[in-house]
Amino acid sequence: MSMRQLSGYRPTKPDVAVFVSGVTSMGLEILAGRIIAPQFGSSIYTWGSIITVFLAALSLGYWQGGKRAETASNRRMTWILLGTAAYVAIVIYGSGQLLLSASAIPLPARYASLPAVLILFGPPTYLLGFISPYAAELSEKKGIGEASGHVYALGTIGSIVGAGATTYFLIPTLGIDMIGLLFGLILVGTAFALTLPALSPRPAAASVAIALLLVVAAGLGPVAFDHRGDVVYQTQTAYQELEVIDDGDVRTLYLDDARHSAMDLDDRDRHVFEYTRYFHLPMLMVDDPDEVENVLFIGGGGYTGPKDFERKYDVNVDVAELDPAVTRAAKDYFHLEEGENMTAHTEDGRRFLRDTDTTYDLIILDAYQKDQVPIHLTQLGFMELAEERLSDDGVFLANVIASPSGAGSEFYRAQYKTIDEAFASTYSYRTSDTGSVQNIEVVATKADTDFTEAELAERNERRDVGIDLSGEIETSLDEPRTDDVPVLTEDHAPVDSLQASTVGQKYVIEQTGEEETQPEPASIGTGSEPLGVRPDPIAVARPAPVLESVTVDPAQTRPVPA
Repeated sequence: MSMRQLSGYRPTKPDVAVFVSGVTSMGLEILAGRIIAPQFGSSIYTWGSIITVFLAALSLGYWQGGKRAETASNRRMTWILLGTAAYVAIVIYGSGQLLLSASAIPLPARYASLPAVLILFGPPTYLLGFISPYAAELSEKKGIGEASGHVYALGTIGSIVGAGATTYFLIPTLGIDMIGLLFGLILVGTAFALTLPALSPRPAAASVAIALLLVVAAGLGPVAFDHRGDVVYQTQTAYQELEVIDDGDVRTLYLDDARHSAMDLDDRDRHVFEYTRYFHLPMLMVDDPDEVENVLFIGGGGYTGPKDFERKYDVNVDVAELDPAVTRAAKDYFHLEEGENMTAHTEDGRRFLRDTDTTYDLIILDAYQKDQVPIHLTQLGFMELAEERLSDDGVFLANVIASPSGAGSEFYRAQYKTIDEAFASTYSYRTSDTGSVQNIEVVATKADTDFTEAELAERNERRDVGIDLSGEIETSLDEPRTDDVPVLTEDHAPVDSLQASTVGQKYVIEQTGEEETQPEPASIGTGSEPLGVRPDPIAVARPAPVLESVTVDPAQTRPVPA
């Protein structure tokens, strides 16, 4: 099409329908990732399911639409668009219950999200597939080739607009329900426009009814049984859904429905989750804790780990947190105050480490979730980079979520093997006496060391590191078997496959009681599944804190504090 032809182009009603179908189909596909992720994670298997269902549904719609193209009319496209909008209202209102029902279907972990995606997004995408062959049949272009090319171009342009607008504007600005409402109203508005100038009573009445249905669905929100507590703040960031929720005296930061930080509102110096106490183990492994000057946290969450180090030690703390909204929430709701010794950097952890000139004494990697792991932070290249940025007696700690042995341990063992490849000596510590999925702290030293429990216990007695770690020292693990797992490299890092065996398993987070003998700050809690939580008392030998156990039960929908 020449510029002169382009300037004189006036879209027909079928053209508008094709463009809008492209916008909404791709917009819904991007939005599907946000809707599905809290229940099934955002692994390659989840996105593979989304892409597979959308392509399959569109293909089936194209095929059926082509077979029925001889009956194509603007009126038929009107009803197709209205039917799609009505189903979008169902998705808005019923996604929570539909996800819960689909998650109960017994399938291997890698296919677990497929039924949910199919139920939620198969029907509307199938309906939108009818639009293109109908529009080609109604096209005013001469010849099948020109009509087909015209329709393909308009649909693709609409898809580009839908993907770009949803990714770069809608998700960072609006909530999921409001985005669904917007797409639904666009479909209704387009359907109504196709009936003009002759206003048919039935399509007009249906348009009004479905528009009201969409508004009501968005106003009521998804049906969900939520015991998490009072929502203090909620937003969609460029990377995830962020919520701050108060349950009694505990404030929790949720990212994509996974707990990341918890703070005791009455006692900010209390650890809520036990595993963050292990962040201090590196202070027993350096030559002299008084000589520790620079500490880097990769992953901020509620910043309680970084705040704890700033408060306890005379150190400079840098935090590399990719999502600026997380840092803002930490400042507004978790009492983060940047200052001379605390600096938050809005940057990817690996990129920050690559570009910085600072030599760190400790690097703490706390960016993993149970089912959402930034793969580039697991690879050998990253571990070697971390080793290079450490001082001669520097220590690296990675908070890994997996089982210590048996089913569900593959990722831990592969991560241990990768870290051990980059560092001189590697140790690991379990945070629960159960064999369930839990936080496992992998600690590595740049220098060649051979610490025993007795030696670390003696240092714990002798050194004043602000916290008694005698119980944590006793949880050390033997070197795991690694001959059946790979070193994670840039070329081959099958993290999703290694984590697949943890899906459906309980995620146990040891939780301190309020009778802790040495009060500590609130903790960063990484990555419970967005599933229900129930108390599961566990007898764990700890001399200082009183422990409770919080587990994630895959039969429920959301975490419920014990």
